[in-house]
Amino acid sequence: MKKRLPYIIITVIIFITEVLIALYVHDDIIRPYVGDVLVTALLCTLVRSIYIKPIPKLWLWVFAFSIFVEITQYFHLVDLLGIKNRIIRTIMGTHFVFMDIVCYFVGCLAFFLIEEFVRKRNKSRQ
Repeated sequence: MKKRLPYIIITVIIFITEVLIALYVHDDIIRPYVGDVLVTALLCTLVRSIYIKPIPKLWLWVFAFSIFVEITQYFHLVDLLGIKNRIIRTIMGTHFVFMDIVCYFVGCLAFFLIEEFVRKRNKSRQ
């Protein structure tokens, strides 16, 4: 639990930030770009808060998942499935935007770089 606690705390902080952005920020930068960067970081920290052992290339798996979700948006999957629930539509997304993929990559890369930095710092302290 000791190793997972920082990830749990970061996950909660990012989740609250995402909810606040979704509810209160209606601009052209924070909501569309920062929100997309944070969502992949949220997924990475969520997985790390559940699994004790590091998952090799977790950031790549989350990035691949994010691309998959964006592809479902390209094909309007929520409309094809007839989903009307606003929350589910928001989570799944309804519009394909290529820049979202760039934001997802930035979020995943940031997670990877921070984890590498922390891992190397902890290794040098031993």
